[in-house]
Amino acid sequence: MTWLEVSTENCPVQRTLDVVGEKWTLLILRDASNGVRRFDEFRRHIGLSEAVLSNRLRTLTAAGILQAVPYREPGSRVRHEYRLTRKGWDLWPVLVALRQWGETYDGEPEGSVLEIRHSECGAPVRVVVECAEDHSALTPSDVTARPGPAARPLP
Repeated sequence: MTWLEVSTENCPVQRTLDVVGEKWTLLILRDASNGVRRFDEFRRHIGLSEAVLSNRLRTLTAAGILQAVPYREPGSRVRHEYRLTRKGWDLWPVLVALRQWGETYDGEPEGSVLEIRHSECGAPVRVVVECAEDHSALTPSDVTARPGPAARPLP
């Protein structure tokens, strides 16, 4: 069976994009991974409407990517902070890869608005594809893609 004969109905890329494949969602995840936690901070920093932000936060919380943690400022009602869960942090390499691609192909001459550096040595961080046997820095010509065990033929 070739790729064009495989049904993509249950594709993991498609399922992931159903949850996080919208611009505002990725920007919320970017900010959450950089320490933004509160509704008003997200709204102010990203610049989206309250309705859109509420919807995206609800979706990410329902998907288990963010966890809503209650807090209360003195004299105010209970509100929620939004913290990345383990599932949410597992999307961090995707955000780094998007940043890396953007800097390579659409970067500003004066540099990035965000640097990600290794805490121990200070070197810039980059995303690298590797196999399970630790052969790293693989390119598309180094791999073979084929339908997996869950592949079903097109109807």
